[in-house]
Amino acid sequence: MNVIGKVQIYTGNGKGKTTAAVGSAFRAAGRGLKVLIIQFLKEPDSSGEHFAATKLEPLVTIKPMGCNGFIHCRGGDPLDRIMAENALEEARKALVTGQYDMIILDEVNCAVHFGLIAVEDVVKLLDSKPEQVELILTGRYARQELIDRGDVVVEMKKIKHHYDNGVGAREGIEY
Repeated sequence: MNVIGKVQIYTGNGKGKTTAAVGSAFRAAGRGLKVLIIQFLKEPDSSGEHFAATKLEPLVTIKPMGCNGFIHCRGGDPLDRIMAENALEEARKALVTGQYDMIILDEVNCAVHFGLIAVEDVVKLLDSKPEQVELILTGRYARQELIDRGDVVVEMKKIKHHYDNGVGAREGIEY
């Protein structure tokens, strides 16, 4: 990539954070850039973006590194912490390889919020970002320490959602 990479953060309680990040990955791949998507808290073969990203290989690599189910339903167990720490280590390694033009840390803000990884460790990761790499963080509950380091910070705000009327997540639309 021949531009200076920025830090983008998509947060808030509204829908579209991962979708915005995946849209950036799609655009980057369309221009021949290499993208790595590391999914905190999401299990393999569980989301539409996982299936779509595998069709864009080798330009887009996706690594879901979470457990089955929603962490807020089961509470964070030791395996969740280990998997989140492994995902963060994967991000650290990827940053230094120079192999990727864009790295997306999907749901990393939630991993911090649930105490699975320390915000200080994510700050260190941001501070070590090579100049040319675009780094995107998603998830609700973005901490101020991360927001302060963002070049683009977008808060998705829910105005209305069908969840409020008891309609669950729909395959291919919400996941």
